[in-house]
Amino acid sequence: MTDTTPTPTPGPAPAAADPTKLLKSRSYLALLVLGAVIGVPVATVAYFFLDAIGKVQNEIFNDLPGQLGFHGEPWWWPLPWVTLSGLLVALAITYLPGTSGHEPSEGFQAGGPVAPIDLFGIIVAAFATLSLGVVLGPEAPLIAIGSGLGVLAVHLVKRDAPAMAAVVIGGAGSFAAIATLLGSPLTGAFLLMEAIGFGGPTMDIVLMPGLLAAGVGSLIFVGLNDLTGFGNFSLTISHIPHVGAPTGAEFLWAVGIGLASAVVATNIFRVARLLRPIVERRRVLLTPLVGLAVGGLAVAFAEATGRSSSEVLFSGQSALPTIVEHAADWTAGALVLLVVCKSLAYAISLSSFRGGPIFPAMFIGAAGGIALSHLPGLPMVAGAAIGVGAMTAGALKLPMTAVLLPSLLFISDALELMPVVIVGVIVSYVTAVWISPSPASTPAPAAASASS
Repeated sequence: MTDTTPTPTPGPAPAAADPTKLLKSRSYLALLVLGAVIGVPVATVAYFFLDAIGKVQNEIFNDLPGQLGFHGEPWWWPLPWVTLSGLLVALAITYLPGTSGHEPSEGFQAGGPVAPIDLFGIIVAAFATLSLGVVLGPEAPLIAIGSGLGVLAVHLVKRDAPAMAAVVIGGAGSFAAIATLLGSPLTGAFLLMEAIGFGGPTMDIVLMPGLLAAGVGSLIFVGLNDLTGFGNFSLTISHIPHVGAPTGAEFLWAVGIGLASAVVATNIFRVARLLRPIVERRRVLLTPLVGLAVGGLAVAFAEATGRSSSEVLFSGQSALPTIVEHAADWTAGALVLLVVCKSLAYAISLSSFRGGPIFPAMFIGAAGGIALSHLPGLPMVAGAAIGVGAMTAGALKLPMTAVLLPSLLFISDALELMPVVIVGVIVSYVTAVWISPSPASTPAPAAASASS
């Protein structure tokens, strides 16, 4: 079964005695070569997986209403699709091998190698989640798919390969799968290494093949985009106004946004963990109802604002650049309602579906920061950047990644934004740690028993 524990995988124990000796060995050179090689098929699979999700989203939510004779999207349109998503995900979790991916209500996890037998369940659950409107992102499924393919490659090359080889090449597969998803291979590397928690020579053992695979994977993504024109699936924000040096008011805003983000993120995950054991007791019955609730929030937002329900649906990965670049088109009231509806949809999606927690947190942070920029002393770009970093830190509790993400997203103003982003991230991270329940006091989720 898929390992969903947040602790580092126990595989590296034999190498821990002398990691330097392993780095100098011929077997490690073979792992480096295999890491580079595995980057090619893993990145190719990841690219076409993301492309297929995008095509299904576009067909269902953009093209199909017109093909059926509707003038635009009917108000009720999201409801059957997110309900169907809930049914498919529940069936995958209940009846396919493994757990269909890690449990997103526990935050971002990068645990041990994924067993190849679990891959089908992960792919089915992730595809149903991501393509039909649920508020989760693709990064966690891609990491699991990359790991599973890497482990499969190790077993195909050498059936009795040591556990360390599965750890290293499984990690390399994960690196390759998200090579450009977060804007740069380095961002994915920071994310994985900070989440796993390796250090010293052990980190070098895992990191070198991983970085090599990420570099190869990035080249594959770029090459496939040139060949197919589907898109590069990389999160970037291009057309933004320039900001000057940070002011004292912006530093005060960074403290306030950091505090607010920690409270919002912590409560989102608290709601998710409260709902999760309830859903698990009757998963096949209740997961579609959870999907229906996600759709209901999207419909409520669309009816109240006249905007598209897709602003609430989906991970926010493709909508994030748009909301920043067209921030002037939004009123403060619409942004506040978007934050409320997206946060609730995110919380209940975390409780029942399979996907990653990063992109919805980033989108909510950006929308909240833009809403606050309607008040004096906070430029729009600074508000969005601080919001992205602070919400990411509060949700994931990975401060280095939380600083790096907005710096790469707003790269043209990264030097000016970095000081206030760091303040927002640190305040959010420390506050979230203080107010989050300790592991001992967190209620244990009920085992998934009856399926309906």
